[in-house]
Amino acid sequence: MLSCVQLMPVLRDKMSKYYVATPIYYVNDSPHIGHAYTTTAADFIARFMRLDGKKVLFLTGTDEHGLKIQKAAQKAEMEPQAFTDLVSQRFRDLNRVMNFTEDDFIRTSAKRHKDYVSTIWQRLVDNGHIYLDKYAGWYAVRDEAFYAEDELVDGKAPTGAEVEWVEEPSYFFRLSNFQDKLLQLYEDQPDFILPKSRRNEVLSFVKAGLQDLSVSRTSFSWGIPVPGASGHVMYVWLDALFFYLSSLEDKEKSEFWPCDLHIVGKDILRFHAVYWPAFLMAAGIEVPHRVFAHGWWTNNGEKISKSLGNVINPLELVKEFGVDYIRYFMLREVPFGNDGNYSRTALVNRINAELANNIGNLMQRVTSFVHAHNNGIIPQCSTIQPEDRVLLEQAYSLIDKMRQEMETQGLNLAIGHVVELGNAANEYVSRNPFWELRKTDNARMQTVLYVLLETMRIIGIALQPIVPDSATKLLAQLEVKQSSFADASADKKLISGQQLVPPTPVFMRIQ
Repeated sequence: MLSCVQLMPVLRDKMSKYYVATPIYYVNDSPHIGHAYTTTAADFIARFMRLDGKKVLFLTGTDEHGLKIQKAAQKAEMEPQAFTDLVSQRFRDLNRVMNFTEDDFIRTSAKRHKDYVSTIWQRLVDNGHIYLDKYAGWYAVRDEAFYAEDELVDGKAPTGAEVEWVEEPSYFFRLSNFQDKLLQLYEDQPDFILPKSRRNEVLSFVKAGLQDLSVSRTSFSWGIPVPGASGHVMYVWLDALFFYLSSLEDKEKSEFWPCDLHIVGKDILRFHAVYWPAFLMAAGIEVPHRVFAHGWWTNNGEKISKSLGNVINPLELVKEFGVDYIRYFMLREVPFGNDGNYSRTALVNRINAELANNIGNLMQRVTSFVHAHNNGIIPQCSTIQPEDRVLLEQAYSLIDKMRQEMETQGLNLAIGHVVELGNAANEYVSRNPFWELRKTDNARMQTVLYVLLETMRIIGIALQPIVPDSATKLLAQLEVKQSSFADASADKKLISGQQLVPPTPVFMRIQ
């Protein structure tokens, strides 16, 4: 027999830096569930990395230039700057409601960004990658994207957006010069684009041949002026993509480049996996480590659109269910990278099954019993039996299992390991009913209760980046302050004899 104190802790990774960024959100309308989903994923990753001892930079922000914004402002009968001020604030407000922990919020209309992008433009010119010509082709205002004739589907962009023929003087970026370099990048860094299915899409696009890219417009004025070229404003995607770097002008932040992870929607993968690395190569800047493209949400199986009236407002969901439940559902319901479907039934079933019935019920049963039959004191753990050791070892290996999934952004799989530990603890209770042991073997009852409380401590630590408020509440009932992942080990175990506070439910069932 081994005593509880002889269980060995799991070693953690060394201190390092981690930079995760959301896409830069377009402010032509209020934020919806897609914005909330992307930033929730980034926030989960940022929190996870901080708890794992890493120095983190988590960036988000708003993209505020372009023809679409100018038209949206005109429709609202507002000046573009006033319009973008209003809508950008809604994204900041969502961040606070959703309990996001971004380290910086960049607006492309901010001076620091405009100054940086103007410097980059001049560098691209000096390096011979930009030239003046005339653009004649199809442009989709909704997508802020140029499309070749053979990309159109029934006279529309492949995204379904309306296109218009544009002819105007334009500066061009020599994108065609980077075809071979991009293909080499994808070969040298096979995980540069994830998931794999998205990587294949990008490879096909690049192999089909790249045309030089129009990077300035003269038919509207709401954008960053091209240095030394009166009447030209920069193409919104050249402007916007450098937001990932404009925040790093601060010397303290410059150490974070290259970015570890860009999280984007699949609709803007081309900009991030083709244009962005080409711009960086042209500017002599190292490319990021990874671009991960996630899927879209549907509403009860239907595509979400304003015309159908089925847009999902994340603020309304939070108001009804609470922020932690919405965070959990979005992160857990869908394999990250796939399309997902929102339904009230799916949300209720997921929360009740995995949080309320599994983890919440176990926590309430054990802590209530300890208060009722052990004076609210953490029991003694004398000797452990093999099945006690199995559960504890599963608990102490939890963070390492989650790390492995997070390496490739398997967010729902990482959470799945927490759920599995909760299931294992409930099965352990079925084999070791502590209420029966109280009548026959008090020492064994105490050990079982201790093992369960210690397992709940590990679960609470693991839940911190997922449902932060609920995890804090759970840990507080075990007299544990917010802990790093280094604390999810045997050498930081609960102390027998410590008094616990009276229990209150952590995860309530949704009726």
